[in-house]
Amino acid sequence: MPVRVRQWLVPMAPALLLLGLFVAGPILWSFYVSFTNAALTGAAATDPEFVGLDNFRRLFSDPALWNSAWLTVVFTVGSAVIGQNCLGMLIAVLTQHRNRWLRTTVGTVVVSAWVLPELVAAFAVYAFLNTDGTLNNVLVWLGLEPRDWLYTVPMLAVVLGNVWRGTAFSMLVYQASLSEVPSDLVEAAAVDGAGPLRRFWHVTLPVIRRSVLTNLMLVTLQTIGVFTLIYVLTAGGPNAATQTLPLLMYDSAFEFHEIGYGAAISLVLLLIGGAFAVVYAKSLREEV
Repeated sequence: MPVRVRQWLVPMAPALLLLGLFVAGPILWSFYVSFTNAALTGAAATDPEFVGLDNFRRLFSDPALWNSAWLTVVFTVGSAVIGQNCLGMLIAVLTQHRNRWLRTTVGTVVVSAWVLPELVAAFAVYAFLNTDGTLNNVLVWLGLEPRDWLYTVPMLAVVLGNVWRGTAFSMLVYQASLSEVPSDLVEAAAVDGAGPLRRFWHVTLPVIRRSVLTNLMLVTLQTIGVFTLIYVLTAGGPNAATQTLPLLMYDSAFEFHEIGYGAAISLVLLLIGGAFAVVYAKSLREEV
């Protein structure tokens, strides 16, 4: 083995081993199981058989797949691409030149939702939105009519819940990137008569564009796989109105005991995440 390769490989060996064990291993196992009739019960639980493309033929003819794929895209775009990204940017911009006390207070409030375990955060959102929750109590106090938010607007409820929990990451990314924008560029634009919006659009945003793309990629890939928040709030209902691909995969594998079919759904989820990653990675390469 060449010396240069050995010098690179030896320090990286533990990381490569962990990646192979905890990332590549499960992916390869899921890929294999998706071509079998593996199950949690019955004969297939102890002696699964290879069924070829049967799981995928069944999957792509199942209307539930297309409904879940669409809901996954809606949830991801609504809560990550638009919600967390835009709200995180807005908070970072509005607090950029404020006093330290205000920045610390706002940062603490926003980050407190992010550091909560996902299960705890999900129950907090449920306590706020359910029929006897905080929101309806406030509406009654104001003389307004309460609603069953998790039943009438379930997708909006889970999107807002995920935005509340995840915005802190985007805020921290943009606070760090905004601090690196050269002040002389902003001051020069102000001297030329550019208002705050024009300065942000034509000066600040181009400078931090790589940070924007990186943040979008990270929050998108994290949001695609959100399970606990949606499961606690709606369990995919009502009438599969919030049954994203992670919930469809869970129901197929653990509610209906079809591990092979659930693994096939996981590969579809992996492909959707890969599609988003390719788009963002291509955009990042174009910036180099």
